[in-house]
Amino acid sequence: MEKFKNKYRIPPSRLLTWDYGSNGSYFITICTKNREHFFGEIVDGEMQLNDIGKIAEQYWLEISNHFSFIELGNFVVMPNHTHGILIIGKPDTIDDNGNTVETLQCNVSNNATNPTNPNKNQQMAKISPKSGTISTIVRSYKSVVSKYARQIHADFAWQPRFHDHIIRDARSFETIQNYIANNPRNWQKDKFKA
Repeated sequence: MEKFKNKYRIPPSRLLTWDYGSNGSYFITICTKNREHFFGEIVDGEMQLNDIGKIAEQYWLEISNHFSFIELGNFVVMPNHTHGILIIGKPDTIDDNGNTVETLQCNVSNNATNPTNPNKNQQMAKISPKSGTISTIVRSYKSVVSKYARQIHADFAWQPRFHDHIIRDARSFETIQNYIANNPRNWQKDKFKA
């Protein structure tokens, strides 16, 4: 394992050669801490959401209201995790030469200055999730769900990371859509079941 400043580092879980702010479809799984069942239970193959589960569902369905370039694919709340597809579709623009250019999101914090340590903001900008990326969207979602879930259950927490899969073709997209739709019926075989 690598060390940074003489401390062990956790290797990144994302594909290092991929821009997670680029247009495409992403299968996202977010688990609760220790896979604790905070969201409800499966009864006869159907998910019965409790109040925290309803919060998790509500705020996922609102993602595209806050990120206009996001379209939602199938989504399900399970007892201890959520599965969903996020589709990034940022508009392209045409430059003066008629070439298509992808529109980039601005990370305002890149321009901030710290009078005591001007290099600190540059370093933070390099390691912080960039605006308009899957990490930023998931972080926002987890944050708002946590805020309201803790009003119901003070110990609510997410697992620190999340699972992602870049969906590369229509066949894979359809397979994942079906997996999500059928997940409650297949709960007994679910690898995230604790």
